[in-house]
Amino acid sequence: MGRDVIIACDFNSKEEVINFLSKFKDEKPFVKIGMELFYAEGPEIVRTIKKMGHKIFLDLKLHDIPNTVKKSMAVLSGLDVDMCNVHAAGTKAMMQGALEGLTRPDGTRPLLIAVTQLTSTSEEVMQEELWIEHPIDETVMHYAKNTMEAGLDGVVCSPLEAGKVHEVCGEKFFTITPGVRFADGDVGDQKRVTTPAKAKELGSDYIVVGRPITQAEDPVAAYRRCVAEFVG
Repeated sequence: MGRDVIIACDFNSKEEVINFLSKFKDEKPFVKIGMELFYAEGPEIVRTIKKMGHKIFLDLKLHDIPNTVKKSMAVLSGLDVDMCNVHAAGTKAMMQGALEGLTRPDGTRPLLIAVTQLTSTSEEVMQEELWIEHPIDETVMHYAKNTMEAGLDGVVCSPLEAGKVHEVCGEKFFTITPGVRFADGDVGDQKRVTTPAKAKELGSDYIVVGRPITQAEDPVAAYRRCVAEFVG
């Protein structure tokens, strides 16, 4: 898979997401289905969107004992998604279990990535509440290295960390990066905003873009602009 733009379909009903995706007549964007939509509609929404011709990143961030995650991933592998994820904090054993469960009898499987630290977690909170005493950037790289050693394909990280992750884990280790806005767009309460072009320059392999596309006046035009800037 080459560089791509993933649209975060953070809707809470089948009607909303189908209405949104039906605007795309000529393209079939890669879409992210998160907890909100999956919990509202269940596995059937994955099958429905897959039948429409879209690649799917199922963003459920599994984190449990290795055996539970292994069995859960075996179920998810039957949904024919293209990418799914776990929390790297679940340990190498859990990530290896996830990989085993996700691999189908014929040897095929979706891409499997891990979340290092959520972008909502500050270094202060990480140290005071989670009792992780190392600096957050060192922690993210350590988690990325554990993820690679467990055999996974990549990590979710900030675009600002993508280059460093590639230095630590190699160019073939994927970086999936949220936190992308257009240069002339509304940044909302975001402090560290990166444009699609800058994310490309920093080494992101996939960017996950939500509101700048889903809430745009013309979502298709916004998506095309994103692809033009990031993929080229």
